[in-house]
Amino acid sequence: MAGAFAANGCAVDALFPDDHPLGASRYPALRHLYRPLRPLHSLRRAIATSKPDLVVACDDRAVAHLLRFYAKAREQADRAVCELIERSLGVPRHYARLSSRSGFIAVAREAGIAAPQTIAIETERDLDMALSELGLPAVLKLDASWGGDGVTLLGTADEAKSAWRRFANPPSRLRSLARAARRGDAHHLLAAIDPPRPSLSLQRHVAGNPATTSFACWRGEVIAANHFDVLASCGARGPASVVKRVDDPDMDRAARKLARRFGLSGLHGLDYVRDEAGVAQLIEINPRATQTGHLAFGGGCDLAAALVARATNAPRPDRLASSSGNLVALFPQEWTRDRASPWLAAATHDVPWDDPRVIDAVLVSRSAALRPANALRPAAILNGR
Repeated sequence: MAGAFAANGCAVDALFPDDHPLGASRYPALRHLYRPLRPLHSLRRAIATSKPDLVVACDDRAVAHLLRFYAKAREQADRAVCELIERSLGVPRHYARLSSRSGFIAVAREAGIAAPQTIAIETERDLDMALSELGLPAVLKLDASWGGDGVTLLGTADEAKSAWRRFANPPSRLRSLARAARRGDAHHLLAAIDPPRPSLSLQRHVAGNPATTSFACWRGEVIAANHFDVLASCGARGPASVVKRVDDPDMDRAARKLARRFGLSGLHGLDYVRDEAGVAQLIEINPRATQTGHLAFGGGCDLAAALVARATNAPRPDRLASSSGNLVALFPQEWTRDRASPWLAAATHDVPWDDPRVIDAVLVSRSAALRPANALRPAAILNGR
């Protein structure tokens, strides 16, 4: 993503943890250290130093930090920071609904978008009632989870009760401390101090294959989008590893309706399941940059170019297409499989060849290459001046 914006004439500054591969990249001009125990302080210092024109959040935790920072800026009447975050994310007050899996799907269904019924679950009784309405199999989902974590396919009532009890009861302080030590992730220390209150929903199961959209918005208008069928993933519910770009008018209309309804700006993603009839059923939104957001496919299909052009009010030439075809093997997933990937011979390799130290940083340690997506926590700060 840093390379995509740099190729569009931006100076790129970045905020990231000290062990992140972004530290090896040649693109960030200024590098700000993200401290998990003082996230807003880290963000405040980075923004004050870089004075960015645009902030791109690359995971859900970064979005949550920006929204908290926005609330504090409003209290302090800091209009410059408020305008920056509104320009980067859209209308912050809509993010409570965006962050609720059940609330978001309800809005989508009201807008006429194909999406499976999704019911908020607060108690075990709610679970029983939702199961009687939706039937089995069904999918239990935990808000504020990503990378396939917090999502469980339920085949029986016993599985539903077991999953509910596991998700509904936050980990003990001792378990959070153990996770912090085992994963080297200080965020679990915060969970030990102030355990989060889980928010759950039950979604009707849709049989089919995953699909996804990455799109750029400006004040509620979609300005560029790419739609993909997912051909291979990391595990049953993990992130995509091989995608095929497709033309799908329904997916395009869904992105435009949702951008308008929520007043979105910046980069976002939508996840679908393409059912047996070929209909893309919307299952959730990623209200931030996603792993296909940096790809370019020519005119009108370069998200970074479209966003920079609108933010600077100056047209940008589209980059050369990232792929000579529509099939892309995403890096590093397909390079680091336990067995040889059958896709590598046919697909374009999504490898940052122009940033070789990043390749080394990812591939030198296999454990780093196989780290789940939620362990990568950059919040890229982009200065488009």
